[in-house]
Amino acid sequence: MVFVIAEPCIDVMDRACVDECPVDCIYEGGRSLYIHPDECIDCGACEPVCPVEAIYYEDDLPAEWSDYRLDNARFFVDVLPGRASPLGSPGGAQKIGPLGVDTPLVAAHPVRG
Repeated sequence: MVFVIAEPCIDVMDRACVDECPVDCIYEGGRSLYIHPDECIDCGACEPVCPVEAIYYEDDLPAEWSDYRLDNARFFVDVLPGRASPLGSPGGAQKIGPLGVDTPLVAAHPVRG
């Protein structure tokens, strides 16, 4: 089981979860953060520090945000806008820094003021 970042993170990206993650598996897109499903060790450190309650165990994800389960994985396996190849598993978010791109699901979400 892995953790998933859902809709409440879009346009917020507080990054408290990034600071708390012991394995550096939370990557920064343009408007949302994404947890790498193969790098996450399921420790749960990220979940309680999220101020907008956007992080869930994948099996506990509310039905209204169920699309974010697959969407988080797509961030790493699909070719995203502006990239020539999938991100894959770089072994840590700090190595590559903010990516500035998002999945189509996040990109299509209305911008919050």
